[in-house]
Amino acid sequence: MDFRLERNAMGQLVFHTAGGAAHVGVVPVRAFPLAAPDEGLSLVSTDGHELAWIDRLDGLPGPLRSLIAEELAAREFQPEVLRLVSVSTFSTPSVWTVETDRGQTEFVLKSEEDIRRLGTTGLLIASGQGVHYIVRDRQALDRASRRLLDRFL
Repeated sequence: MDFRLERNAMGQLVFHTAGGAAHVGVVPVRAFPLAAPDEGLSLVSTDGHELAWIDRLDGLPGPLRSLIAEELAAREFQPEVLRLVSVSTFSTPSVWTVETDRGQTEFVLKSEEDIRRLGTTGLLIASGQGVHYIVRDRQALDRASRRLLDRFL
């Protein structure tokens, strides 16, 4: 690896090239955030230029992998829906109460177009507040959740 990555006192990622140049405020960007989140990652400067390409996150040394994973986790807040508790109405907009991997929450689904299919069984649900919720496998949800969800698909 011909670069070094560290966090400065302000909490920003600093990318150091082999030649000694430093780029402050580097951002890791996933090429395929939903389909292959640990494959194809780019380290991008503040002006949008790619500084380094990483084929696989798990191929990096431990400290570097941890640093990048921390930054990605802070930037990519995407709760996973585990169960639909209730839906206020079967027309939109509607208020959904869901149980996620981060606890129970409510959000507004503005329109049915805010539910996108991911592959054959996954879904991405955009709330009215701008948070994206993921359903990795809708077939793995309990029966009541699947029935509620089917009304919108």
